Amino acid sequence: MKKFELQNLLRDQSAVSVTEFGLIAPAVVTMLLGTMDVGHTLYMRTVIDGAIQEVARDSALEDGGILAKQEAIDARIKNQIRKLNNSIDPDEGIIVKRRYYRNFSNAFNADEEEYTDTNDNGVCDNGEPYVDANLNETWDSDGGDEGQGGAKDVSIVTVTVTYDRLFPLASLIGLPEQITIAANTVLANQPYAEQAAYAAPQTRNCDD
Repeated sequence: MKKFELQNLLRDQSAVSVTEFGLIAPAVVTMLLGTMDVGHTLYMRTVIDGAIQEVARDSALEDGGILAKQEAIDARIKNQIRKLNNSIDPDEGIIVKRRYYRNFSNAFNADEEEYTDTNDNGVCDNGEPYVDANLNETWDSDGGDEGQGGAKDVSIVTVTVTYDRLFPLASLIGLPEQITIAANTVLANQPYAEQAAYAAPQTRNCDD
């Protein structure tokens, strides 16, 4: 090859842009999809926060303690969330839980019921004695009781949603392919009657 032709070849800049784009395109596309995925997650969280407020308000009414009413409220909220992402399993992908307490202080602290940990394993088991403060005959790690409760009781409603990511590229950068969002709110049931009297705590044994 002549010296002149070699110099021309070295100075040739054609197709350089295509090569550079091929090098940076994967990073740019990944960043773009990641930004859209984060934005979608934030939007989902906003919708779930709004949905849980609706659940809490409707559940705090006088008929909110009726199981059939709770199921109807939960079904409506699940349908609302699934409209945003139809990949969500309506049974396992959206979980609504309710725990109720005597007052806001108990709900805020959510202290476990006192027990004597004779085997030092951090769990109330093997017949260890505990103080059944809410008289549900079960040791509760958060001191609450299952359900909506009654008039003036304070309930914590939690909605947990698990769904597939918007773009199936998470595994390429070491992220899980599903996202789980949990939101909760605390609200006192309406004073439609006098609050039920709470009897004195009793001492029971775990696993009884």
